[in-house]
Amino acid sequence: MTSPSLTIDTPAGPVRATAGPRTDDVVVFELGGAMRGSVHVTGTHHPHYWDQFTAVRACLGPVNAFQATAPADALPRLARSRTGYRGSLTLYRDDYTDRPQVTVYPMESAAGHEPSEKTAATLTAVMRACADHVAHRDDLPEILNASRQRDTPALLRFLTWSTAHAQAEAARYEREARAARPARRAAVAAWWTVARWFLASPHPVLLLMLADLPYSQFPDSLARTVDVKQWWGPYCLTEAAREHEHARRAQAEAASLRAQQHARPRGRRRALVTAH
Repeated sequence: MTSPSLTIDTPAGPVRATAGPRTDDVVVFELGGAMRGSVHVTGTHHPHYWDQFTAVRACLGPVNAFQATAPADALPRLARSRTGYRGSLTLYRDDYTDRPQVTVYPMESAAGHEPSEKTAATLTAVMRACADHVAHRDDLPEILNASRQRDTPALLRFLTWSTAHAQAEAARYEREARAARPARRAAVAAWWTVARWFLASPHPVLLLMLADLPYSQFPDSLARTVDVKQWWGPYCLTEAAREHEHARRAQAEAASLRAQQHARPRGRRRALVTAH
């Protein structure tokens, strides 16, 4: 296992981060030097895949910010400041480059103010270093496995809802697509009817109805209605197919999570970052 004590160079000066003993899927770092407070690190799913627990999340404060809110007096702060900050980041491997990537979530003070650029850079550097440390630990597989077991029930509820929502949206778009065909035929018939009226008795209002004008200029433009009905059907079919794909993916990820719950733990995973 890598050293439990880190020295992190930051814009505010060196910060010492000392890792406490692991508790299930959590490692808490106590900060010293240019910062005071703690950083909570745990495993989490990849930002793009709900069923793949291959990432590490660092949160400012002693608790998982995605499950609880740390009291203001427990938030990390610069050594010469009384202002504590909330925030988090996720360390994961990019799908295409296979290189470590970081997603930083918005940071703010307990009073809701954004940190200065220097403070934000310091907080980010500390969270990144703590996440890197956990990503190199020999017990990373145990951390990720415990995190998956912790989050799976909530994820399954979300994926079940997501599947039902996507299926309902797909059905709605398919109904819209079916309705668009007769609506387009009716709009074309109406345009020709008004055209015949115009030829029989020209009038400016009839001309406006026949012209292709934006809705904001003339809401009763039949040419514009025909144009909209013409692309609306194919658009709805495209969106329905996209929603069906969302539903299939959610179902597959839920099935994967259930299978992992019954699978035996695997050996050590590849580190999220390259060892120096």
